[in-house]
Amino acid sequence: MFTNTLFLLSAVLTLGGAVAVVYSQNLMHACIYLLASFFGVAGLYACIGADFLAATQLVVYAGGVVILMLFAIMLTGGSGNKINRYGLEKIAAMGNKKTYFFAGLTAALASLVVLKIIANVLKVQTTEVLTSNAPTVERIGTILATDHILAFEISSVLLLGALIGAAVISRPRKERHD
Repeated sequence: MFTNTLFLLSAVLTLGGAVAVVYSQNLMHACIYLLASFFGVAGLYACIGADFLAATQLVVYAGGVVILMLFAIMLTGGSGNKINRYGLEKIAAMGNKKTYFFAGLTAALASLVVLKIIANVLKVQTTEVLTSNAPTVERIGTILATDHILAFEISSVLLLGALIGAAVISRPRKERHD
């Protein structure tokens, strides 16, 4: 029952968020719908027992990529000039029935995903036989810390280089006065 509910909520949120991204006219709303879609994908990963992928989906995509996109939209001014006749910027209406529905659906799905991940991690395996829904976090962690430690460290250095490059590109340029 729990897995079926999680699957149905995840599927509705994934498909609904994806369709809303495509048809959204507002760039900020499209990012929020993309966030909902990413939460749905994390729920689908949790349904098939890929708890590491579900957690990674939440941390990397929902927690990183969408937040970065929202900051970029807010810092660059968004998708155009939306100035009313008084010279004030129009603010999109938040708090209508649609946003409350998506917020409730996302909150329910996020709590189900977290419960599923916690349940998989805390479940005690009595046998060493691997089932289709066995937790994968311990095996992936062991492999990353032993066999693939070089690739893990190289990826961290590459991410550090990308962070430094982004900081250099985004800093203000000084104009030369000769």
